[in-house]
Parts: sequence; C-alpha cells; structure tokens
Amino acid sequence: MEQFVVDVKNLSEKLLHREISSDLDEVIETLFKAISALDGAAKLQNSQLEEIAIQLWNWAVTKRAGSSITEEQKAKVRHVACRLLYLCGPENPSETIVRKQILMASKTGRTWLDCKQPKAADDFLSLAVNSLETLYSRLISNGDCAEDINTPKGDIEKDLLRVLSYQAESAVSQGQHQEAVSYIQRCKEMLLRLPKETGYLSLLCYNFGTDTYSQENHEESTFWLSQSYDIGKMNVKYSPGSEMQAKVLRLLAKVYLEWDCQKYLEKALNAVSLANKEHMQLSGLYLKIRILVKSHSPDDAVKSGLSELLNSEVSLEMCLSIVKLLVEENMESQAFDFLKRVCQHFESSPDLGSALLLHIELLLQRDKELLAKQKIEDAITGHYTGKQLGPQTLSSLHLLLWDRASRNFEATNYSEALQWYNYSLSFYRAGELDHNLAKLQRNRSSCFLHLQQLEKAKEAVEAAAKIDPANIFTQFNIYKIAVLENNAEKAAVALREIGALAQNPITSEDRLLVTENAAANLLSLAAQIALEHEQQETAIKALESLCEHSQDVVQILTALRCLVRLVLSAMENTSEENRNANLDILLSYLKTALQKLSQVSNIHCHGAQQHSEYANWFGRIAWNSALQCEHSPVRMRDFFLFSFQLSQLCTPDRGVLIGQKTCLLMAAVASLEICRSSDHTEQQTELLTQTLEHIQLCKEICTTIKVSGTSSKDKTDTLLLLYEFEARAKLNDPKLESVFESILELDHVETKLLEVIAVLAMEPPAHFPVLCKKALRIALSLHRKQPQVDFTRCSNCLHSLIQLTLPNGVSEVQPCMLEEAWGYYEEALSIIATAPEDFPQLEILWLLTRAWNMGIQLYSLAHYPEAERWCGLGMSFLKHLGSLQDSYQTQMVGLYSEVLDRLDKAKKNLIIEE
Repeated sequence: MEQFVVDVKNLSEKLLHREISSDLDEVIETLFKAISALDGAAKLQNSQLEEIAIQLWNWAVTKRAGSSITEEQKAKVRHVACRLLYLCGPENPSETIVRKQILMASKTGRTWLDCKQPKAADDFLSLAVNSLETLYSRLISNGDCAEDINTPKGDIEKDLLRVLSYQAESAVSQGQHQEAVSYIQRCKEMLLRLPKETGYLSLLCYNFGTDTYSQENHEESTFWLSQSYDIGKMNVKYSPGSEMQAKVLRLLAKVYLEWDCQKYLEKALNAVSLANKEHMQLSGLYLKIRILVKSHSPDDAVKSGLSELLNSEVSLEMCLSIVKLLVEENMESQAFDFLKRVCQHFESSPDLGSALLLHIELLLQRDKELLAKQKIEDAITGHYTGKQLGPQTLSSLHLLLWDRASRNFEATNYSEALQWYNYSLSFYRAGELDHNLAKLQRNRSSCFLHLQQLEKAKEAVEAAAKIDPANIFTQFNIYKIAVLENNAEKAAVALREIGALAQNPITSEDRLLVTENAAANLLSLAAQIALEHEQQETAIKALESLCEHSQDVVQILTALRCLVRLVLSAMENTSEENRNANLDILLSYLKTALQKLSQVSNIHCHGAQQHSEYANWFGRIAWNSALQCEHSPVRMRDFFLFSFQLSQLCTPDRGVLIGQKTCLLMAAVASLEICRSSDHTEQQTELLTQTLEHIQLCKEICTTIKVSGTSSKDKTDTLLLLYEFEARAKLNDPKLESVFESILELDHVETKLLEVIAVLAMEPPAHFPVLCKKALRIALSLHRKQPQVDFTRCSNCLHSLIQLTLPNGVSEVQPCMLEEAWGYYEEALSIIATAPEDFPQLEILWLLTRAWNMGIQLYSLAHYPEAERWCGLGMSFLKHLGSLQDSYQTQMVGLYSEVLDRLDKAKKNLIIEE
C-alpha cells in the first residue's frame, strides 16, 4: 500500500505540473491502471491523498474547459480522483466530505455515460446513491423540526432523482429494461415532492423511447413514450408543453404503426388523435391518414381523414404525398378522387402544375394513356391561355414526356414516340432557344427518318442545327439524311464536323450511354449506315475518321479490316493507275494497324491470342498485296516488310518463322530491283545497305529454323549469298571476296549461280573482273564435267572470259593477257574437237574473227611473230565452221596469204634496218 501511495503521488505530481501534453495520455493511463488495480473496499487514512484527489478533480475541470483533454481522459482522471477520495474517507465522514463524495461520484458516473461506458458508470452511480442515502438519513435524524431539514432534504432528493435517472439511462443503454423501469418508478414517486423535475423526467423517457425505436425495439419504445406522456401530464405547469407532448404521441403512434398496424390500430389512432388535440400539426393529420391507409381502414374513415386534412392549412406538396401513399396501398379510386379534390382546392395556386404532373404520371403508370394524353393537351392549352406551368414542373413534365417517347422509340413504335416528342415541343414558345430543344428536334428527326418522312426529318434537324450546330449528334443526324439523299459531298462535310467535334467531351443524349469513346462509336455507326446504302466511298471516309479519333484499339483494328476489304473490293475491276493508288491506301492502313498492334502487348479483354490473330490477318493481307506488285518493286518491298513486321507480333512457331524468312528474302529482292532502276548514288547506297540488313536478319531466322530441321530442297542460303554478293559488289564492299568464298563452300554449287555471279561482278557500278573470270572458269570446268555437256553455255563462258581478257579498243596488249586468252582459245578448240557439230557456229565464227582481229592488231603494233601466231589461230577455227566454211574459206585463205606476205616483207625490212 505504501508503494501505491508513492506511485500515485509521483504520477499525480507529473500530471498536475505538466506544461505540455506530449505523453499526457500515458501518465493518465498509468494512474488509471494503478487505482483500478486497488481493492474497492480498501481504506487508507492519508490527508495528502485526499488533497491530491481534490487537485486532480479541479485539474480535470480546468483542462476540460480548455478542451485540452478528451472526454475519456477526463472520465479517467475523475475516476481516479473519486476513488482516492473514497479511499481516504473515514468510517464516519463529515457532511462536507459526504457532499464532496456525492458530487464526484455522480459527475464521474455521468462522464462515463457520456463516454458510452455504462458499466464503468454504474459503480460510481451506486456510490453516489449510497452517499446520498447516508446524508439523507443523517439529516432526518439530526432534528425534529421540519424547518431544520426541509431545504437540505429537497436538495438531496433532487440530487438523488438525477442520479437515479442516470442509472436508468445506464440500464437502458445496456438493455436492462426492468432495472431502468424500477429507477424511473422511484423518480416518478419523487415528482410529488419535486414537481419542477417533471419536464426533465418526461424528456428523459422520450429519449429512451427514441433510442429503443432506432433499435427497432418497438415494445420498449412504446412503454417509454407512454411514460413520457404520462409523466408530462402529472404536472401541467412543469410539463414539457403541449407541443412536445404532441410530438411524443405522434412518435408513439408511429411506433405502433410500424410494430403491427392491424394489432395496434386503435392505440395508434388514439395516440395520434390525442396528439392532434394537444397541438394540431399537419404532420399529425398526415400520420393519421397514413395509419388509416396502412391498416386498410374503411373508406369512410379514410375520406373523413382526408377531408379533415383539406380543411386545415395543408400544403399542396403534402396532399400530393398522400395521393402517392394511396396509390402505393392500391387505393387508386380514393387516390384519383382525392387528387381531383386537391386540384379544385388549389385551383388558384401557382404550383397547381405539380398536381397535374402527378395526375398524368399516375395515369401513365396505369396504362390509361388516352386520359393522360387528354390531360397533356389540356395542359398545353392552359400553358398558352394564362395557366403556365412553373419551370420546375415544366422540366419534370418534359422528362416524363421524353421518357415515354424513348420507351416507344426503343419498342420501334416511332409514330407514338413522335407524338410524345411533339407534346414536349408544344410547351416551347416560338423563338425559344434551349439545348434541350435542340435535342428534342434531333429526336423528332430520328423518328421522321424511321417513318421515311425525309423532308420533315430535314426540317427538324435544321431547327436543331440553328440552336446547337456544334453538337456531334446534330451533325450525325445531318449525315444520316445526306446518306439517304445520296449526297456524298454533304455527308463528307458532316463527317468532318463529327471528327472535329470528337476532340471535345460529349454530353449525353436521350437514353444514350455516353462513353469515353462515344464519338468513335458514332463514326462506326456512320460507316455502317453508308454501307447499308451501298455508299462505299462515304463509308471509307467514316472508317478513316474512326481510326483517327478512336481510343479503342479493337475498334480501330476492326475498322481497318473493314477498310482493307473495301479497298480490295474496289481493286477487282479498276485501271492500273487506280490500282496503284489503292495499293498505296492499303499500305497506309497496314501501317496504322502495325502501329496500333505494336502499342499494346495484347488486346484488352481478349488476350494474346486475339492480338496474334489480328497481326496474322493483316500480315496475310500485306503478303497477298505484295504478290500483286510485280511491276512496282517499291510497293512490293513495303508490303513484304509490313508482312514481316506484323508476323513478329504473332505467336512464334515454325510456320511464322518460314513466313518471316520469305518476307525478308523478297524484300531484299525488291530492294535490289529498285536499286537497279535508280540513278541516284545516295539512294542506291541506302537501298543496298537496307538489303544487307534484310539479308542478315533473314540469316538469323534461317539459323533458328535449322534447329528444328530443314528441307534439302531449300535454296534460301544460296539466294541470300547471291543477293548479298550483288549488294556488296555494287557497294564496292571489301567483304565481297569472302561472300564469293562462302558461295564456293556450298554443298552443291550450280553453274547457273556462278554465271550469275560473274554477271553481277561486272554489272555497273560493280567492277570485279578477277572475281568474274574466277566464277566463269569454275563454271566452265563444271560444265565440262557434266554427263551431258551444254556447249552453248560453255561457249558463253569462253566468250565472256576472252572478252574480259582481251577487251576491245585496247591500243597496247600485255603478253600475260595474250597468254591467258590463248589458253581460253586452246580450251575452246579442245571442246569443239569433242563435238564439232554441237558447238554454236556463230560462237566459232566469233572466236575466229576475234583471234584474226587480234592478229591484225598485233601486226599494226609491229608484233609480227605474235601477229602471225594469232592469225594462224583464227584460221584454225575455219575448218569447224561447218555450213559457213565455204563462204568464209576463200576470203580467209586469201587474206591469210596476203598477211603472210606482208609479214615476210616486214621481217626482211626489219633485218636490213638492223
């Protein structure tokens, strides 16, 4: 116990002298736990603790006044102070100490109640009651004269009533109904001596009634509300007043109504009737009618209540609420009769339109359309004859009419929809400008279009355009009419307007759910309308605009597919010029498709498979289009490249890889073809560089394909080397010889490939005669090894070799060149000797002529021995000319004799000179 005293003193000291509240909660909590752990019956005589208790109490009061501590902190500090005071109290405390104990205990209990902790409050409220009873008994036993004890006795009883009411409140909050009843009963018994507390106790019971009502505890709620009313009647002077009493009774009637209307009908009616007698209010009259209606009372009783209501200063709004109530309870006849009486009663009211609106609404709900239309027509007439509807009523009526029109429109009942829209239009005055009016005209235009009344539709949409031209739906209606009139120019203008307006957010249209992609959806619908009317050019414009403005990738890709099909259809029967233009358009569509597919890894809500399917579809289109561009290598290259790029977005498999390989191969071919026809060096260099890039990528793909096996008939490696050789040859690339060596390392090198290599090695701007001759010599060697020698191709090889070795027009011939050429001639003679009749005669004649001319050229250069040798070589071919021999022999023999004579003379002259 000594340690407890020390701890309490230290903690209290910390709390009382604390300037800042950084760890205030921690100190209060420690102090609270220390006192809570103490035995409740313990006693300790310590004047310092009593002083600390008073200081803590006062500290809590001052801090709470400044709102520097919470309600719960205040309760805990009061808890500690009160317990300390009782702990230090003597066996027979003085009156002063007892009064302090009563004050602290009652207020601590009250504070715990305010903190919603009734169990904590109960202990202190019990202490307060015990102390009050102790003090009460002392006052009674201290004197025989009433004057000595009356006043203090009254104060004690008043305090006791308050504490008992707190205990009742605690019991109610804990669901202890009987305990609460007993506490209130004691309080009621004390009211005879404390009449001024009548109002307090009555309001307390009312609060109990509202609390239990909110908990749907109807039985207890009716008890407390009845107690509240009965207590209020005990002393009229100090009661809460008739208005409050009426409020209590109305709530009591409402609780009976919701508890069991049939069972407690009489009690509910009695309560509300009493309320109306206590203090008449319209809410009481309304509640009475509600009780009568909900309990299915006889019609006369309901009519009586309705009449009573109308005879009071009831508002139109409340009357209409009662009409709705009657309708909800299936008392239609009573509802319409009462509504008619209401209209008569409020005939001069400016708000009468709301009653008319409700009447129309009820008639429509019950499918009494003809009566509703009559009411509407009466309203239209009144609107223009001094009985104008208020703005709010008019707005609500428009909504009602539009809703009815929209329902008919959705049901394809366009004539009926138009009638309802026309009713709405009738409430607009001439010249009135309103965006809703523009919307109304658009809706009317749509109805006229469905009814095939084109002129009226035009009139309606023109009226809408005057009011709201910058509205996308107005322009859409203009577009629809233009399509129906087959006016492509007007439709195109409307589409441009829709596209421009698509940049801005779109407000909702009647019954149309407007999404972020609303403008694109309209363009999609525009394209559909054009296609339905076989206006393909207009449809294409709409779809192109859709692709430009839509944010939905799937929608764009779908539009592009449609555009591709339309263009392909247009290409079936068209001129070459138009065909090329259409191919260029296709290229632009494929470019857009590639961009969109590349932006997303998969199609939203569809996944990777759908993404791959789209890419595959557009890739096939690109491939097929490339095959149609045989006369346009530029377009062919672009289409194949698009096909390749799109295939990269497909799910990879062997088939896709083979397609990619072919696309790159064909793109390389097309690039080389473009290069051949280009005169610009820079462009050629760029094209050839791109070709090498395509070839390199294709090689990488081929390597991947080979992992899973490849066909022996696949010539891709050969073709790639051939195209690479051509590109590097024209770029004068030093790696050219390495490429040639790679060609020679192929498993099977065809003579045709070597002949092409030879041509490419010398095709401008390439100039590689050494490589060319090497290829030709190998090709010639392979030809001669064939079982069936192709003498024509052999002769071509020899022709090219001799031509490269002894070019025309050379003034000086080197001996090494002559020796090399002589070797080719000997090989030619060797081949001819094996099959003289198979070797082409014209080639033999060319060999003869070329050798003879070389001899003559050498003669002119004074190389007489060589000249004789070469002329003789030429003569050696004469015998192989076959049918041409006779025509050339006489001439050649004569010339050869003449040349020999000249050579002899030239030699002699040369000797004399020496």
